[in-house]
Amino acid sequence: MQGSVPLRPGLGNTVLKDEILGMSEGDSVGESIHGKPSVVAAFFTGVGTVYQTWLDKSTPFYAVRWALTLLLTAIYMIRVYILQGWYIVTYALGIYHLNLFIAFLSPKVDPSLLDEDEGPSLPTKQNEEFRPFIRRLPEFKFWHSATKGIVIAMICTFFDAFNVPVFWPILVMYFIMLFCITMKRQIKHMIKYRYLPFTHGKRTYKEET
Repeated sequence: MQGSVPLRPGLGNTVLKDEILGMSEGDSVGESIHGKPSVVAAFFTGVGTVYQTWLDKSTPFYAVRWALTLLLTAIYMIRVYILQGWYIVTYALGIYHLNLFIAFLSPKVDPSLLDEDEGPSLPTKQNEEFRPFIRRLPEFKFWHSATKGIVIAMICTFFDAFNVPVFWPILVMYFIMLFCITMKRQIKHMIKYRYLPFTHGKRTYKEET
């Protein structure tokens, strides 16, 4: 056939045959190697899907969610008290929860970064339109992050590498001071920009007679 290159008998045919067989074997090995990560990825994807499904189902049951989180916190505190250690982990957990709580109390858009005539503002008069408070950290994300922090701290108590020797009363005093200073600044911010971090529904006013 015109355009085809005839194979000459001899060593060349053997080498060419070996190369073709080697390429086919390499492709099959490559497929098997590349197939393993896909199985692992599929497994973790399935686990993530199941986990997200349970999270979605637990969204309306906020009281049950927070009750379980408080129970988990009590178990962690009892464990730390019995073991008499891992105080630095507990301190880090407290700082993390404090940051989450401040984000939960803060508005999504900081009023201090906006001009007086720009951006959404909360109503201050009876005839103004009702605007619900939008948090920077929603309640569900607050709960989810706080619970994950407790679980991670619980896991850390099983490893001696995280048991750093420290004088725990100093950590307690420092955390109390930091909590008071942070909350004082947050309350001043709430008073200055006249907002409350809680919304219980649309408020109605009686017509003046």
